[in-house]
Amino acid sequence: MAESAVDFLLQSIKDLVVYNSRLMQDKKGEIEILETDLRLLRAFLRDTLKNRKKNERINHLVRKIQDVVYEAENIIDAFVTSAAVEKNPKSYSGNAADLLAIGPEVEWIMNQVKLWTTDSRISTVDDSDSHRRLEPRLPREENVVGFADVTEDLIRRLTRETNYFDVISVIGMFGLGKTTLACKVYNDEKIQYFFPRRIWLSISQDFSARDIFLDILKQLTTISDRILAKNDHELAYVVAGLLEGRKFLIVMDDVWETADWDRLHAALPEDNTKGKVLITSRMNGVGYYASRPRPPYNLRLFNLEESWELLRLEALGKLDCPSQLELVGRRIAKSCDGLPLAIAVIGGMLATMSSGSVTTATRRYWEKVSDHVSSYAIGIDPAYRMQKSISLSYDKLPYHLRPCFLYFGLFPKDYEIPVSKLIRMWIGEGFVQQELDYSLEETAEKYLEDLINRNLVKSDKFNPDGTVKICRVHDTVRDFCSIEPANENFLQEIKYERDGQFVPSTSDLDKYHRLSMHSKCLKFISSKPRVRRARSFVCFSKDKYVLSPENSTNIIGAFKLLRVLDVSPFTFTKINSDLYNLLHLRYIALSSDLSVLPSKFNQLWNIQTLIVDTTCRTLKVEADIWKMNQLRHFKTNASATLPKSTKSGKKSSELQTLSFISVESCMEQLSDRVPNLKKLGIRGQLGLLFDGRHGSFDSLRKMRELGKLKLINDVYPYPQREAGVGSFPEYRRFPPSLTSLTLCATFLSWEHMSTLGKLEGLEVLKLKDNAFSGSILKAVDGGFQQLELLHIEDTDLIVWNASSRHYPKLRSLVLKYCKKLRGIPVELADIPSLQKLEMHTCISAAKSAKDISDAKKKTLAEGSEFVLSIYPPIS
Repeated sequence: MAESAVDFLLQSIKDLVVYNSRLMQDKKGEIEILETDLRLLRAFLRDTLKNRKKNERINHLVRKIQDVVYEAENIIDAFVTSAAVEKNPKSYSGNAADLLAIGPEVEWIMNQVKLWTTDSRISTVDDSDSHRRLEPRLPREENVVGFADVTEDLIRRLTRETNYFDVISVIGMFGLGKTTLACKVYNDEKIQYFFPRRIWLSISQDFSARDIFLDILKQLTTISDRILAKNDHELAYVVAGLLEGRKFLIVMDDVWETADWDRLHAALPEDNTKGKVLITSRMNGVGYYASRPRPPYNLRLFNLEESWELLRLEALGKLDCPSQLELVGRRIAKSCDGLPLAIAVIGGMLATMSSGSVTTATRRYWEKVSDHVSSYAIGIDPAYRMQKSISLSYDKLPYHLRPCFLYFGLFPKDYEIPVSKLIRMWIGEGFVQQELDYSLEETAEKYLEDLINRNLVKSDKFNPDGTVKICRVHDTVRDFCSIEPANENFLQEIKYERDGQFVPSTSDLDKYHRLSMHSKCLKFISSKPRVRRARSFVCFSKDKYVLSPENSTNIIGAFKLLRVLDVSPFTFTKINSDLYNLLHLRYIALSSDLSVLPSKFNQLWNIQTLIVDTTCRTLKVEADIWKMNQLRHFKTNASATLPKSTKSGKKSSELQTLSFISVESCMEQLSDRVPNLKKLGIRGQLGLLFDGRHGSFDSLRKMRELGKLKLINDVYPYPQREAGVGSFPEYRRFPPSLTSLTLCATFLSWEHMSTLGKLEGLEVLKLKDNAFSGSILKAVDGGFQQLELLHIEDTDLIVWNASSRHYPKLRSLVLKYCKKLRGIPVELADIPSLQKLEMHTCISAAKSAKDISDAKKKTLAEGSEFVLSIYPPIS
C-alpha cells in the first residue's frame, strides 16, 4: 500500500503549503525537494509493482519507503493539529523541522533506488516461466460434480448449428469451477463425437501469442522450420487458414484482458460457422466483449446439495457418509458459501482425518474445521490454493484499486455493504483521485464497477437506475483482505478472545493504520487505549451502547490523527470537546441523544461526510455548515434546522447531500447555497411548505442538479391521521432534473398522482406510510412516461385501474402492506420492460400477481426472466 500512502502524503504536503503556508515559514525550498523525491519514489513503486514478490531487495525498499512516508504523515498531521489547537505554530515542540528531518532517510532511499536501476548484478526478474505452456489442470473425473444444468445448456449450445462464428464465454469469480466446468464439457462424449478436432489452451496472465498459435498448429499440421521462422502475425494467418471450413472446438481457459482476446482472435476464422470457441474468464468485461452474439454465462455459486456432494467426494472419496459426520459435514458445506474451490480445499484437509472408521478424534477434527471454515480455506491448506487463487486477481489490479479492494477487510463477514457508505469512506481515506470531468463519487463508482467486473466484489442489490446499491465479498475474499494488508499494517480487526484479552493487544495497535471492531466495543473503549498512528476506527457491532461521559472521553482520546470515524453503535450523551481537535477527520458517523449540533463542529474543517443520528425528532444545527468548505454529505435522521444563510455568504459548492432538513430551512436562499446538490430530504409539516406559510418549495425548482428528493410529512405531536397536506405543488414547481421521488405520510388523494405523472424525468416513485389515501386509483393517460420503479407501501387502496400504456417503461413494481387491495391490473403484463413484481402482505392481490407472472412468461424473449416474489407465499 506504499503507493497510496505516497499519494496521500503528496496531497497532505500540498494542503500544508496552500492552507498553512505561514506555518512553514522559510522551509518552502526543502518542502519542494521532498515533493520531488516523493514523486520519483511513486514512479519507482509503480514500475516495480509486478516484481515485488520475486525480489527481496525491492520488497525491502518498498517497506522502507512505506515506513518513512507514514512517519512524515504523522509529523505533518501532528504539526497541523498542534498548531491549530494552540493557535501558535511554535507551540508544537517538533515544528516544521521534524518534517525536514526525514530528508536524509528519503535521500538514502533515493540512492538505493538508483543503485537498483543501474546495478548490473540485479537483473529484472526472469519472466520466462510466464511463457511456459501449461497443461490444463483437469479435475479428477469422479469429483467433477455440480452445474448439471449449465453443463447441459453449454453442450446444447455448442452442438447447435449457427449461421455465425460462435464464441461462448463462461465468467465468474475465482474458485467457482470455470475450468472444471469447461473440462467437463470438453470431455463429454457428445462433444467428443460432435467435434472431431478439440484443442485445449491454458492462457496465463503473461502468455505468448506465438506459443499459443504453435500449440494450435501442433494439433493441425506438422511444425516445420518454415513455420517456426514466421512472426506472430504470419502464424495467426496460418492458423486461421487451417481452421477455415473445419468443425472444431477450441477452449481458451482463463483469459484475463480484452486485449488478450484481440491477440488470440486474430487466429480465428470469422466466417467459419462450424467452429466453436469456449473461453473462461474472471473478468466480466472479457466475457461480454468476446461472446458473440449472445451474452456470456455468468457462473453461479454451488447450491447446498452440490456443495455437500463435492465435500463428500473430496473428504471421503465417495458419496456415502457415516451418520456421525453428516450433520457437521453439511454444516461445513454450507459454511463454504457455495464456492467449489473452498469446498475442495476443506475436503482435502478432512480427507487426511477421514480414512478408515470414524473415531472420536475424527469427529472432533471435523467440528473444529466447521468452526473456522474460512480461515482454514485461506491459510492452513499446504498448497494455499485459495490464497494463491485470490492473489492472481489481486496482483492483476492496478495500484489505485489495491487499497480500495483490501479495504473490504474492515467489514464483518456476510456484511451487506451500502455502496454510498463505502464510496464516502474510500474518499475520506484518500483512495480516490480526482479525474477530469468526474466527481470524486463518480470516480469511486468506476473503481467499484471495475472490482465487480473482475468478480472480486459481488453486486447484491441494485438501485432503480441499475447502479449497485448493496455489495458484498465472499468470506474467503474478506479473509484475504484481512490477512494480506495486516502484513503491511494497512488494517487490522480487533478481536476479543475467550481468555478476556484483545488481539492484537492494545500495546501493539499503534503500528496499524486502520482498525475495526465487530463486538465487545465498549469493553475495548473502557480499557482506555491510545493509538497514535490510526487513521480510521470503525465499529460494526450489532449491540448498541450508551456512552458515559468517561467513555465518551476515552473513545475520542484514543485517537489523535483519525480521518475516518464510524462509531454508530455508540450513543453519545455528551460530545467531548476533544472531538473538535480531530482536525483531519474527513468522514464521521455517530449517534447521540442530543437535539443540538454544537457550533464547534466548524473546527472540523476537513469534514467531507457528516452523519449524525439522534433519538430526538429535531436537530438544531448551530455549526455553520456553510463555512465547512469540504463538506459533501450531511445526513441525519432528525429534522435538522440549518443555520441562517445570507446572500453574501459563500456558496457550499461541494455539498451534494442534505437529508433531512426542516421545512423552515428550505428557504429561498438555499438554492444559492447549494448549487450542486444532488440529494435532498425534507422532514416536517409539509403542508406549511407546499402552501408557502413556511419555507419556499419554489427554491427547489432552481436546483438544477437535484435528482433525488425525499419528503416526510411529520406533524408530531398530532395524530398521523391529521397529517394530510391538503394542497400539493403543481408539477412545474418540482426540480427540473428530478429522477427519484419518495413521499411519506402525506395522505394525499389519488387524484394528485396525475401531477406526479407529469414529471418528465421521473424514473423512481416510492409512496410509503400512507403517502396516498383513498379506495380507488384510476391511472390517467399520458403520465409516467419514464417511470421504471413504482413502490407503494402501507395504503388503504382497494381498486387499481390501469393498463400497460400508463406505465410504458416500468421495470419493477413493489407493493407492501396494501392489505385491502383486491388485485393488480393484469394488463400490466403487457409492459415489455416489466421484469420484477414484489409483494409483501398483500394477500387479496396475490392471485392477480400470479396471473401477471404466468402471462409474462408466455411472452418473454429468450434469455430474459420475470421475477415474482410473494410473501406470505400462496399455494
